Amino acid sequence: MAVVGSGPAGFYAAESLLRNTEVPVEVDVFDRLPTPYGLVRGGVAPDHPKIKSVARVLERTAERPAFRFLGNVKLGRDLFVEELRSHYHQVVYATGNEADRRLGIPGEGIPGSTPATVFVGWYNGHPDYRPARIRLDAERAAVIGNGNVAVDSARILMRTPAELAATDMPAYAREALAASRVREVWLLGRRGPAQAAFTPQELGELVDLADTDLIVDPSDLELDPASEAEVAASPQKQKNLALLRNAAARGPTGKGRVVHLRFCVSPSALVADASGSLCALTLERNRLEVLPDGSVASQPTGETETLEVGLALSAIGYAADPIPGVPFDERARLVANVEGRVFDPGTGRVVPNEYVVGWARTGARGLIGSHRTGSAEVVARMLDDWKGGTDGHRELPPREEIDVRLARRGVPVVGFSDWKRLDEVEVARGALRGAPRDKIADVQAMLDLLGDGA
Repeated sequence: MAVVGSGPAGFYAAESLLRNTEVPVEVDVFDRLPTPYGLVRGGVAPDHPKIKSVARVLERTAERPAFRFLGNVKLGRDLFVEELRSHYHQVVYATGNEADRRLGIPGEGIPGSTPATVFVGWYNGHPDYRPARIRLDAERAAVIGNGNVAVDSARILMRTPAELAATDMPAYAREALAASRVREVWLLGRRGPAQAAFTPQELGELVDLADTDLIVDPSDLELDPASEAEVAASPQKQKNLALLRNAAARGPTGKGRVVHLRFCVSPSALVADASGSLCALTLERNRLEVLPDGSVASQPTGETETLEVGLALSAIGYAADPIPGVPFDERARLVANVEGRVFDPGTGRVVPNEYVVGWARTGARGLIGSHRTGSAEVVARMLDDWKGGTDGHRELPPREEIDVRLARRGVPVVGFSDWKRLDEVEVARGALRGAPRDKIADVQAMLDLLGDGA
């Protein structure tokens, strides 16, 4: 089996494959980066070390004799889908959601307007985003969205240098945030507090920030009957609302920084100053409307206001990138699939022996642990297909043929033991400042350290 992508969903698929007792399995897990674990490393906020500890669970799968990690191998550059199809009985795509969803409004993309995906990757030391220019010289910022990524972004902007020093955040990001002038963040949601997607744990962390007040307008917490019904049906929403009402009742306490929560507003334009950089958002007030299916949607009212900001982070969702040669659902922005089996809309048929797990299958929803079940379900279908003989049990080239092919192309493949060497270096660097690790955020630097650099 080949698994493309070494995030949690990919590792969970490998785990289920290797733990099955019906069919002997060998699994090669590929990743375009030299480092494993996907969003555990590159997406989980640096101040959430407990969540990152899931890497220790994933590592146990990597220790199985039939498992191999082939890092620094990019599909479509170093290896191609057709080659995977000829070298493996089955292929699993676990490439996640690496793209962002756009606002689609005037001014998007001007300096100072940045997708939260870029900001998250930048402060997490993801090699793709290290060069990003995050504007931190303005005193006021806006984060557009009401999910956990939006809350993470606001919280990281408001953390004090002392709080960030104890995290695994790379030095360049810690230094930039320590020098940041941002002292005020507006967290903007298009619907009401009952529809907010953040969790009570994430919201509670905003309440507990060392030098930040959380400000909520009490009038924003007055619920319509449909929203009251949503809250009544969800313990999570009840906890959220209790936290918001406590914050509204407390009001400002004189701390040095502040996060404002606004609901039922949507940006309709990003406004540039004379230099072409962001200086303001045009916000449109929304009203809530109950749809025929009972869900609550936001509808614009035509009432607008201006919010002066120098930084705007849009956190309105992730999306998958197409994989060359693999059917893609352009509307849902996922690998096209039916219950995890890759499906070709052009032919109306399932693609034999190809599967998808995690966010590339479902979109960006579910916590890390929830994908263990989803990956196991897809693996069960894989094994059923194998036992049903749809693959033909064809003969394959020797397993090592992939290594030979990559070597001929000059690809410096990073194995799991190589990653462990990088891991030891990062942990040792972090220990010097009392942090869990200090990330290396440059691929060439990783390869040089391993002795494989050009």
